[in-house]
Amino acid sequence: MEILINNHASKPIYEQISSQIKALIMNGDLKAGEAIPSIRAMAKSLHISVLTVQKAYDSLQDDGFIETTAGKGCFVSVQNQDFYLEEQQKKIEEHFTDAIDIARSSGIKLDKLQALLTLLYEED
Repeated sequence: MEILINNHASKPIYEQISSQIKALIMNGDLKAGEAIPSIRAMAKSLHISVLTVQKAYDSLQDDGFIETTAGKGCFVSVQNQDFYLEEQQKKIEEHFTDAIDIARSSGIKLDKLQALLTLLYEED
């Protein structure tokens, strides 16, 4: 598993670690039940503090992506993909609600809003 840290990024290192591990899980590179490196091993390979990796792993565990078993290590959780997709959908809905409120108050019609969303979505 390769994790890349950018010391000049605005995102904290623990978030960089957790988001990259989430991506590896979501795209299938890490499978349910598969072990991930121990906190110490990850810290050593990235040349960072054990506490930083601990924070990343805690975040992953809180979000349901990994499970920690005392004395055995950390493993990819079984129900992570559905949970993650649901969480992402909630975030998108919040942003859409804000965009709809702005559009309505500005008099922008639904077809214009849909066209803008399509354009932005297909842009990259």
